Amino acid sequence: MDMSHTSEAAEVPAGYRRTQIGIIPQDWELKPIGELLEFKNGLNKAKQYFGYGTPIINYMDVFEHTGIRQEHVAGLVDVTNKEKDSYSARKGDVLFTRTSETLDEIGYASVVLEDIEAAVFSGFVLRGRPKSDELRDDYKRYCFRSEAVREQIVSKGTYTTRALTNGRALSSVLLPFPPDQDEQAAVAGALKDQDQLISDIKRLIEKKRKVREGSLQELVNGKRRLSGFSKKWEEKSFGEVFSFGSTATNSRADLASSGDLAYVHYGDIHTIFHSHLDFQSQELPRIDSALCPRATPLRNGDWLMADASEDVDGVGKAVEVLGLDEGERAVSGLHTFLLREKLKTFAPGFKGHLGNSDSLKKQYQRVMTGMKVFGVSKAALKDLVVPVPDWDEQVAIAKVLNELDSEIYALEQQLFKTTSIRDGMTQNLLIGRVRLV
Repeated sequence: MDMSHTSEAAEVPAGYRRTQIGIIPQDWELKPIGELLEFKNGLNKAKQYFGYGTPIINYMDVFEHTGIRQEHVAGLVDVTNKEKDSYSARKGDVLFTRTSETLDEIGYASVVLEDIEAAVFSGFVLRGRPKSDELRDDYKRYCFRSEAVREQIVSKGTYTTRALTNGRALSSVLLPFPPDQDEQAAVAGALKDQDQLISDIKRLIEKKRKVREGSLQELVNGKRRLSGFSKKWEEKSFGEVFSFGSTATNSRADLASSGDLAYVHYGDIHTIFHSHLDFQSQELPRIDSALCPRATPLRNGDWLMADASEDVDGVGKAVEVLGLDEGERAVSGLHTFLLREKLKTFAPGFKGHLGNSDSLKKQYQRVMTGMKVFGVSKAALKDLVVPVPDWDEQVAIAKVLNELDSEIYALEQQLFKTTSIRDGMTQNLLIGRVRLV
């Protein structure tokens, strides 16, 4: 039965009641947060006071954690004894993000789970100090982040140059909760178990990524050879191996969800694609061919390189094109190079891994130019060298690295599924659709 608070016409099941925020259990409380918490703005200090002194809980500490412990607090600030008392952050306090770039990031809550000696909280944070013990600390980790509460917080926010919330707005937000603390404990325990599972998967993914990165650097640089391979590698210049195709010059404003060409934007090379751009699994923005008539159509095996980056490590970030069906047309865009092999030199998939080689990155950094934005030119690239293993060894290296990538992808899918389950549980448990007690 649909008991969503967005469905005003929903039937009210036995044991439930309709409220301003939707249908909740008959025996649950519904109170303005201001009856439960007393709000105070955070500490504002000049820059010279930061970096030493007492721990200060900052915006990102609150935004990134549902519960704050000593290990989460890295900031330090020099404060007077009066400021320590006035802006203290104690066990059980609920901290909310006060301001952000967007409305949907204000009012995120986190509870202080342990006493952090002399800790204070920053001006980008609001403190909600409990007026009573109606809410368990472990339950506070979740109840203020429920969909029903978040929607109210966002709707009551303001926006001028930045999105803002304040104690008055948060005080008027209605919080549904079970008065029975055993039920609060059961809800918090179930969600904590899911959080722990998510954390475990994330740690495993990070471990696998480190193994994959270590294997990649050893294998594509020839520091470790796979069994059965001993032939000396060649070295060839970019100019020997590659020709440069023409790329488009369009900005994001020219792109759409429809058009006769797929368009590879340099920003997506930096942020979305990893080693390979597989057209079978990636959905790209589109553009009309009339807007980029001189761009060279892409082929499988093309190497697409971002020629500019705001950080040094991003210079030369490249992906190999795979999975482009016959008849599918695509181009590479502004601030990219299209490198195409003059003669067949690399096995399919190998260049995508080779592009992450530290030895190539060091070469790019040696010839890059720029101050705030760094870049590399076609002329500079032509004299750089790439290692060229025997074809069969390339195939074997790509196979090893692809298998590691597949393991990471499977874990990422598991993480996505587990996170979706946790999010669904959160909404069902915190509005009382599902009862555990």
